[in-house]
Amino acid sequence: MSESETDTTTTSTWSERFFALRARGSDWGREIRGGLVTFVTISYILVLNSLIIGGDASADVTGHTLDQLQVASATALAAGVLTIAFGLVANLPFALASGLGVNSFLAVSMVREVTWPEAMGLVAINGVIIVILGATGARTAIFHAIPAALKSAITVGIGLFIAFIGLVDSGFVTRTEGGPPVQLGIGGSIATVPTLVFVITLIVIGVLVARRVPGAILIGIAVGTVIALIAEGVLHLGPSIDNPDGWHLTVPALPETIVALPDFSLVGAIDPFGAFIRLGPLGASMLLLTLVFMNFFDAMGAMTGLAKNAGLANDDSTFPRMRQAFIMEGLGAVVGGATSSSSNTVFVDSAAGIGEGARTGLASVVTGVLFLLAIFFTPLALVVPLEVGAAALVVVGAMMMAQVSDIDWGDFATALPAFLTIAAMPLTYSIANGIGIGFIAWVLIHAAAGRAKQVNWLLWVVAAGFVLFFGRGPLEVILG
Repeated sequence: MSESETDTTTTSTWSERFFALRARGSDWGREIRGGLVTFVTISYILVLNSLIIGGDASADVTGHTLDQLQVASATALAAGVLTIAFGLVANLPFALASGLGVNSFLAVSMVREVTWPEAMGLVAINGVIIVILGATGARTAIFHAIPAALKSAITVGIGLFIAFIGLVDSGFVTRTEGGPPVQLGIGGSIATVPTLVFVITLIVIGVLVARRVPGAILIGIAVGTVIALIAEGVLHLGPSIDNPDGWHLTVPALPETIVALPDFSLVGAIDPFGAFIRLGPLGASMLLLTLVFMNFFDAMGAMTGLAKNAGLANDDSTFPRMRQAFIMEGLGAVVGGATSSSSNTVFVDSAAGIGEGARTGLASVVTGVLFLLAIFFTPLALVVPLEVGAAALVVVGAMMMAQVSDIDWGDFATALPAFLTIAAMPLTYSIANGIGIGFIAWVLIHAAAGRAKQVNWLLWVVAAGFVLFFGRGPLEVILG
C-alpha cells in the first residue's frame, strides 16, 4: 500500500470513528462549508450580545455595567469552546452561543433586582439543574412524552420564527406607529439600501438552492457581502443608530485592523448565591424557575427542529446521541454563567449550515474554531452585515416548513394545539412560549374531548409547570 493510500485510509477511519461522515451521507467539504456558513450566520451574536448585556443601557440594581469589549471576548470564548465540545461529544451540526431570549431577560428584567454577578450565578445554577435533568434521563423522558404532531409543529414553528427574525433584522418587516403591529419595510415600501441588499441576497440564495448548486448559501452570503461593501463604499450609509436608513449592528466595511486583543476579565466574575441573600429563597427561586423553563424548552425545541431538518431524526423524533446533546446544552448554561456571557444554548441559526449540507459534529468543530479565532480577529468576523445573514435565515426557515405535512390537520384536537405552537413562536418571539402554549392546549383539548388517557402523565406535569410559568408575574405579586 502506498503512502498516499495509507494516509487516505487513516483519515477515513478517523472520520468514521468520530463523525461517521459517510454513514450520514456527508463529506469533509460539506461539513467545512456548513460550519463556515453557520459561523457567518450567527457571528452577529458577538456584537448583539455586547449590545444587550453590555453598556450603560443594561446597568444592574447597583448601577454596575458590563464592559462591551469584555462581553464580546467572553461571548466568543464560550461559544468556541462549547461548540467544539458539543461537536465532539454529541456529533451533531449544532452551534452553541449566548441565547437571545435569556440574555434579553437578564438585561431587561433580572438585573433590575440583582447584580450582574448574581444574575450570572443564577444562570450557572440553572445550567447545573439542566445537566442533572439530562444526565438522569428526565429530559429524555419529557421528550418522549411529547406527541409526534407537536414535535413536527415545533419544527415548523422554529422555521417561521427564524424566518421572522431574518425579516425583522433586515428591515423587511418593521413596527408601525399606532397601527398594525408590523408592516412591510417603511410605510409599506422597501425604502432602504440595506433592506434592498437583503432582498437581492435572498433571491440569489433562493435561486442557487433551487438549482441545487453546492455551497449555495455560502455563495449567496459572499455575493451579498460584496454588494453591501460596494453600497456602503459609494453611499456611506453608516449605522442605523445615526442614520435610520443605515445598517443594523454591522456596517459592511473592510476592517482597518485585523487583530484585536481579547479581554477575559469577566470570566469567573460571578456570585452563585448572592441572589438568594438579596431577594430571599422565594424571590430568587422564581427567577431561577424562569431561567430553567426558558433554557430547557428553547433548546429542546431547537434541537428537535434542527435534527428533523438535517434528516437525523427517527420516526419518534429522537436523534443520535440525544442524551449527550441534552447534557452538553446544559453545560452551555454553566459555562455561559461562569464567563458572564449569558446562558449558551443551541442556536436555531445552525439550520443555515445544515441547509449547506452539514450533518455531523465536524461542522460544529469548524464553527467553534472560527469562534475562537474571532476572539483575535473580531474585525474580520464582523464584515458580513446582519441584513445578509438574515437572508440565509429566511431561506432555511422555508426549508423547515416541510414538516407541516406530518401534522394531521383533519383532527382538530391535534390541529389547534399544533397551530398555536407554530403561530406563537414568531408572534411572541420565543420558542419556549410556543411550546408551552401548545402543551397546555393539547392537554386541555384532549381531556375535554374524552381523550385524557392518550396524554402522557409527564405532559400533564409539564403543562402545569407552564401554567405557573405564564402566570409567574401575578404570582410574584401575590407572594410578595
